[in-house]
Amino acid sequence: MWRPTNYGEDDFAAFREAMDASKVERVIIHAVYLINTATKDKELSKKSLASLTHSLRIGDGIGASGVVLHPGSTLGDPLGPSLKRAAKVIKAALKDSDGCKLLLEQTAGHKGLIGRNFDETAELIDLAGGGERLGLCLDSCHMFVQGYDITDEAHLAKVLDEADEKVGIERLGAVHVNDAAAPLGSCRDRHANIGKGEMGRKGLAAFLSEPRFEGLPATLETPGPDKKGTSKSEVTAARRLRREGLKRREK
Repeated sequence: MWRPTNYGEDDFAAFREAMDASKVERVIIHAVYLINTATKDKELSKKSLASLTHSLRIGDGIGASGVVLHPGSTLGDPLGPSLKRAAKVIKAALKDSDGCKLLLEQTAGHKGLIGRNFDETAELIDLAGGGERLGLCLDSCHMFVQGYDITDEAHLAKVLDEADEKVGIERLGAVHVNDAAAPLGSCRDRHANIGKGEMGRKGLAAFLSEPRFEGLPATLETPGPDKKGTSKSEVTAARRLRREGLKRREK
């Protein structure tokens, strides 16, 4: 929904206190999916800016590691002008908030979505000023259906080398861990449970044990065993696969 949450300083303080007392080490926020920073529609652009700014301010308040954003869609317009409009909104949102990072998520690659590859993400970051608060979020399912074969350590390393060359691996601030229910290169954003999709156990193990992801917040967005969302069993499965991947890398 567009309606912003009404949080105050007491809410932020309570959240930070609860975090300190919990086992949770990092938290990220996902901006609402209604946002389209690239739109030509002035009213939608205004709402997108307000919503994104609000998320960044909440991130500041709770000490989040970042706000993850789907930049939006060209809606049939040329890519160049769309990127410039998106950069303008992003730049304004960062200006009207303090220190929370904005992490641009690589999208699943279907036509019109911004962030279909590292070149688009790099251009958007550059147009938005290229500041240190602009970062990257990688989703395993999105990368796979984009056409990046990341199902073993060697292939994943090559993809991350490309990300480093074009965007800068130092900008990587979070990862989303999801198996893919659609084939490699299909550009279909269909998440599957951990180890149950096209990437499989080996592919997810390679992703979860990647050294350049060490210390990053990792979020699962799987359907869950009962299709009610990610469950404790999915988290346990992900941790198990990470251990398997680390053992394989040691051999």
